[in-house]
Amino acid sequence: MTAVLAPPLIPTPRVSTESTTRSSRAVAYQRVLHQALRREFRVMAELASWAPAEDAARAGVLTAHADLLARVLMQHHATERELLWPALFRSLPDPEASRDIVGEWTSRAALLDHQLRDLSTVARQWAVAGTLPARNAFARACTRVADTVDAHLTAEERDLHPLVARYLTDADWTAVSRAATTTLSGREQLLVLGLALEDACAGDRGRLMAGLSPATRTAWRAVGRRHYRSTVVRLRGAPPAS
Repeated sequence: MTAVLAPPLIPTPRVSTESTTRSSRAVAYQRVLHQALRREFRVMAELASWAPAEDAARAGVLTAHADLLARVLMQHHATERELLWPALFRSLPDPEASRDIVGEWTSRAALLDHQLRDLSTVARQWAVAGTLPARNAFARACTRVADTVDAHLTAEERDLHPLVARYLTDADWTAVSRAATTTLSGREQLLVLGLALEDACAGDRGRLMAGLSPATRTAWRAVGRRHYRSTVVRLRGAPPAS
């Protein structure tokens, strides 16, 4: 029987929040990455629920993307834990007043990282087994992770982003960005950039692009945008919104 495909989920650019939220380069970066991760985990759950369980090629595409998202978020947590929050603490007039907030975030992030590792395990099981129960387990895991990611990022944006916007200088953020390391390939980094830009508002998009090195901006224009578009079409069956 021919599988019925779900309608593609097409993001739309968001309205700027700058009228109500003080912006900074650090907050802009956090905001666009958070939005992309929220969206992509939801999309993954939806796409997996419609995918033919026995289609090895389709399973490979979806599970590889889920693994990439998990690695991006765990790496993001490590950068925050090791670099961003210490830099913020050094800038706060009363660090002790915010210690509990960061402590709660650290515990949440550790629990979420466990879920992300579990998701990667379930993804591999579907890719190998190619059965309906394995496909369903992967879709359920994506949904659970999407729910947890949404709650986790919402709490972070509520409790920590105002402190970042007020006290972390752009110079501090530049130092954090330069010290951060990544295990992603250049191709994967450009794909993540495309996902982050896709439904960003104009202000956030401009700040994110301005924070990139000239070489990265050139790579995005030369090959990154094209690779990102083809990847999204392969994933969703439709081109990206922008």
